[in-house]
Amino acid sequence: MNLANKITVFRLFLVPAFMLFAAMPFTLNNQYYQMDTTLSIYIATAIFILAAATDKLDGYIARKYKQITKLGIFLDPLADKLLITAALICLLQSHRVDVWAAFLIIGRELVITVFRLAAVRKGIVLPADKTGKIKMVIQVTAIVLTLLYSIPSSLVSTIRFDKIAIFLAVLITVYSGVHYLVTNWSIFIDRKISV
Repeated sequence: MNLANKITVFRLFLVPAFMLFAAMPFTLNNQYYQMDTTLSIYIATAIFILAAATDKLDGYIARKYKQITKLGIFLDPLADKLLITAALICLLQSHRVDVWAAFLIIGRELVITVFRLAAVRKGIVLPADKTGKIKMVIQVTAIVLTLLYSIPSSLVSTIRFDKIAIFLAVLITVYSGVHYLVTNWSIFIDRKISV
């Protein structure tokens, strides 16, 4: 396993660590734990940002050192989807993201994952496209803002930037999902083509 793939696997291991700290504030609610719960959400956010940053790092290393593999092409977006889904589940648990928004984002990720798994069974590895990468950046930004209650902007403004960011994330997520399916459908149904 090359370095780029190892970084991707490391990101997969960060997902349960993130969930552990993100869930802590929602299980320790009394006044005694108030400081600990605030700290835990900051730790969870730091882990989330680290995991998101490794997405850029493994891609950079894979391209620069020619370590692009079929395993990496498959694992990289899967790790992203698990990270985003885990974050949305934690935010749903704390009622900090609307159910419809989480449903659309997670639903899109599940549909694309199933589509890609079906393609793999045909010997086709479908890489992420540009819209998917833009989608990931917007999703990460929206989740970070939501985890931190829109800090630092909430300190100087009453505008809910986290809600606006989540709404934008839903729009780009749905669009990128439809775009990905339309773009790759012909490749998927042609059994003779393999990537």
